[in-house]
Amino acid sequence: MFYEPRHGHGLPWDPFKAIVAPRPIGWISTIDERGRVNLAPYSYFAIVHNAPPMIAFGSEGLKHSAANARATGEFTFSLATRALFDAMNASSGNQPEGVSEFDEARIPAAPSRMVRPPRVADSPAALECRVVHAMELQDQDGRPSNGFLTIGQVVGVHIDERCLKDGRFDMVAAGTIARCGYRDYAQVTELFEALRPTDGGVFPPGGGPAR
Repeated sequence: MFYEPRHGHGLPWDPFKAIVAPRPIGWISTIDERGRVNLAPYSYFAIVHNAPPMIAFGSEGLKHSAANARATGEFTFSLATRALFDAMNASSGNQPEGVSEFDEARIPAAPSRMVRPPRVADSPAALECRVVHAMELQDQDGRPSNGFLTIGQVVGVHIDERCLKDGRFDMVAAGTIARCGYRDYAQVTELFEALRPTDGGVFPPGGGPAR
């Protein structure tokens, strides 16, 4: 099948988010201008740069996390894992402004070192970030989309040393999870490694570098 999103897909369920999957879950904590803490998961989330390290999350509507990050210039990301799924899922509820999901879902918080928003204490990894870009997205005709993109530079990294194996962060040991389409999730239970051509990798029979 082929469809243009502007005309609809005609399916019982939208396939878009199932095609672009699995996606990391941006479990984002912020503080508003009155010092009130917020915690929420975002499935529109990704690394966008390496040096300096930057991550981004997208918000459909100016929700609390995006609004707080824009106002205060800070946020943290905590890694969502299978063991923390219920807590992460509980923090996705629509709480009134100023109500902390840390408190409502009884999620232990830990202080950050470089920014004010706390992180999830039981998460095996967390990133402290300062906002470098915050914008409303526009469509191809330049019209506002009511979608908001926040990009933060990572200024501090926390890692549970139990998840470090031979100098690498072990995603299987951490139980990292990802958002898929619909109401589906995935857990990292197995990895495979492959070399790129620039790493000295071997091309398959009949294969070769793209020209």
